[in-house]
Amino acid sequence: MTLASRITRLPIPIDPARGQPAVDRAGIADPVLADLVRGAAGCSPYLAGLIQREADWLADRLADASAADADVVAQETAGFQHLAADALGPALRQAKRRIALWAALCDLGGIWRLDQVTGALTGLADRATDLALRVHVAHEAARGKLPPTGSDAGGITALAMGKMGAGELNYSSDIDLIVFYDDAAYDPDDQHEARAALIRATRKAAATISDNTDQGYVFRTDLRLRPDAAVTPVCISVSAALGYYEAEGRTWERGAYIKARPCGGNLAVGERFLRELDPFVWRRHLDFATIQDTDDMRRRIRAHKGLNGRIDVPGHNMKLGQGGIREIEFFTQTRQLIAGGRDPDLRVRGTVQGLARLAEKGWVPTEVAVELTEHYREHREIEHRIQMVNDAQTHLVPATSEGIATIAHMMGEPDASAWSARLVRRLERVEALTADFFAPADQRSRPALSPESEAIVERWRTYPALRSERARQVFARIEPELLTRLSAAAHAGEALARFDTFLAGLPAGVQLFSLFEANPQLIDLIVDICGTAPGLAAYLGRHAEVLDAVLGGSFFSEWPGAADLQKQLEQVLANVLAAPDGGYERALDAARRWAHEWQFRTGVHHLRALIGAEEAGSQYADIADAAVGALFPVVADEFGWRHGPPPGRGAVVLGMGSLGARQLNAGSDLDLIVIYDAAGAEVSDGPKPLAPRAYYARLTQAVITALSAPTSAGRLYEVDMRLRPSGRQGPVATSVQSFRDYQMTEAWTWEHLALTRARVIGGCGADAARLADEVEALRIGVLKARGGDPRVMPDLAEMRARIFAAKAPDGAWEAKIGRGRLQDIELVAQSLALRAGSPSRGALAQLRAGPRAGLVSRDEAETLARARRFLWNLQCAGRLLTDRPLDMETLGKGGQAFLLRETGTETLAALSERLAQTVEQAGQVIDQLMANAEQAGAAP
Repeated sequence: MTLASRITRLPIPIDPARGQPAVDRAGIADPVLADLVRGAAGCSPYLAGLIQREADWLADRLADASAADADVVAQETAGFQHLAADALGPALRQAKRRIALWAALCDLGGIWRLDQVTGALTGLADRATDLALRVHVAHEAARGKLPPTGSDAGGITALAMGKMGAGELNYSSDIDLIVFYDDAAYDPDDQHEARAALIRATRKAAATISDNTDQGYVFRTDLRLRPDAAVTPVCISVSAALGYYEAEGRTWERGAYIKARPCGGNLAVGERFLRELDPFVWRRHLDFATIQDTDDMRRRIRAHKGLNGRIDVPGHNMKLGQGGIREIEFFTQTRQLIAGGRDPDLRVRGTVQGLARLAEKGWVPTEVAVELTEHYREHREIEHRIQMVNDAQTHLVPATSEGIATIAHMMGEPDASAWSARLVRRLERVEALTADFFAPADQRSRPALSPESEAIVERWRTYPALRSERARQVFARIEPELLTRLSAAAHAGEALARFDTFLAGLPAGVQLFSLFEANPQLIDLIVDICGTAPGLAAYLGRHAEVLDAVLGGSFFSEWPGAADLQKQLEQVLANVLAAPDGGYERALDAARRWAHEWQFRTGVHHLRALIGAEEAGSQYADIADAAVGALFPVVADEFGWRHGPPPGRGAVVLGMGSLGARQLNAGSDLDLIVIYDAAGAEVSDGPKPLAPRAYYARLTQAVITALSAPTSAGRLYEVDMRLRPSGRQGPVATSVQSFRDYQMTEAWTWEHLALTRARVIGGCGADAARLADEVEALRIGVLKARGGDPRVMPDLAEMRARIFAAKAPDGAWEAKIGRGRLQDIELVAQSLALRAGSPSRGALAQLRAGPRAGLVSRDEAETLARARRFLWNLQCAGRLLTDRPLDMETLGKGGQAFLLRETGTETLAALSERLAQTVEQAGQVIDQLMANAEQAGAAP
């Protein structure tokens, strides 16, 4: 079969005068092939230029009947792996020109399907990424700048994200990459040098691909999807990335990894990283809340881009506009997220493949999937032609009639008006099909209720929230659905009673009821709270004002992080202190209300599985960080009215224990230490001067009171200062000099273990920031100096024995106390960090430090890490439900279901068995580590 015989459509030249010279330059005799080239060049100045430049190559390829079936990427980049760095860039640019030209002709002529076109473009991106990384890593190694390692490509790996990850690059696409390296491939002493070399290699590789030279560019390259891109280098370690996602990963990052795929460098490292990230991306529950997240995103994009209103072809955005490509992608991706945690078959990257799998599994009607697939393919083909005209990264249909005619002609349609009318119908049809998914569910009829339940419902009309006619009208529309879901709760009577308490406390209802009507999943939220978590339901009844966050519209937005939270609270406190009726006491109330709202948000998100236990732990810690960080200076200012500003350099507060490790739960207290530096000052400068020791001791007591004293707005946190030097007998604030001396000469092993999790979270005074840096440097110095003490492991063994003797596991479902449980694992993790001199604070990161330092095997560390994840899920979930030991009989079916979901088990029997197995496996590993340490200590 000749190439010409495979052509199924032909572009029509909009400018024949530009098309014919291209045919002549390539010397094409076959009339059908000539029509293809003439139409391509006659519609696209960019393609005309490529044909002019690559005419001889094109002529040879068009004469080859097998060219359409050959791997053009492999052919055009053959031997590139042997090129030096300075030769690779020009070679890739020539390959890009040829592959872009060939893909365009095969696309315009209907020789290739859409997936073949996008596959060729993606294949070139993969090949270019791999070649560029390898050549520059090899260059760093040849210069002696990269420490030797047996890992392929120096352990560096590139992940393709977005359309590149899905194999769906468009014709003029940029590429989104995240670059990591396997820090486990390098000795601890080589880490800094390896990191610097691989960062240089990544920068040079990106330039090789993206720099626009006189020969063009290969792909515009974007590296900004990496973790915390504003402050991290272009290449970060796998351990750092995993630590980030475990502690701070956001919802949009979860969505981004659906299409992630290793594409360059050491592919095995990339695959292993993605496997470890699976629990972050894919959740076991049916995540229906993603519907609202996606709908909100759709609306924000449209509002920001001005894409609402009537669908009109001129200037329409084929990607983001109504009925566009993104609508189909969102439709598909959202359904994958909803069910992909439980069904791995849905975890595919491509949109067309995703629609097919969803239809196969019954999540989308087959006819809808088929129709959306057809529309998606045509939309993408139109997008390609828009971009082919001038190689522009645009998705806008031209705004002029001449421009529209050009696109229609490229599609083989001589009548631009008819083409436009068909496009409008397609866009409207996509909009209709996808919009139905995001529309509120149909109202149900009111369910039958018991006489007791009817009596409760009857008195609702007397509540303040239903006093206005408007409120009653809106509530009448949501009441059937609300009652249906309350009736379906595991303990329907309890759920209804708790909702009644909540409703009675609402001062007004129109806004909230309207929100429920527009977002029915919020009814599920309230029902979940009332049916599952008695603590949250009771809190809602007492403090309905926490729903202000929901009404404000940010309740389901991305987590802002500790820094932004602190800025928010600082502004809240400043506003209260500046108000005519404000003052210090009101500021403390405001801090409590602020923290309660955010804690409630985290609890709800955890209950609804919008976040997992790891994220919940870090979010609770972020709130505590912000509360302490914002209140400390306010307390210091209030204290300073009587005793003057902090003498010397000031003071910092260290978060210890779970706070330092950024893993709090709903019931956690705060372990704190205050360290100050008087810098030679003898007394404070105020109306009632104090010596530095007395000043900082009393200031610390004021901080404790500000955090823990109950006010009209409740309590903020319980505070524990027992981890300070000398425990209860020591002063509540310690000078930095005394702290240093104590840690180096007097501190017990348990205090050094505690120091592995210490973290500065706030400060006050003239030079608190530099004092914070000094304290952190001191912490690391102590760990490095004291970690080699031979008493560490014997002391740890003695500590374990005392802990086990003092407190047995609190019931059959205990996750924290006892052999092989959380506390036991975390103590071992701290010992690894101490002995390795690692600055890591989180248990998982500390466990990863063990194999790198040769203290434990990778399998032992992974066993403990798996156990720790499971036990933390159980502990964090249990503390959200109750502040008492878990009792499944009194917890109720809703709470049991929550625990099963969080621990990934199907029944209570399975949970009990897994808990026992996990604890025993972890206990055996720890016992063996203790035994090995004892044998090593006894060896001559």
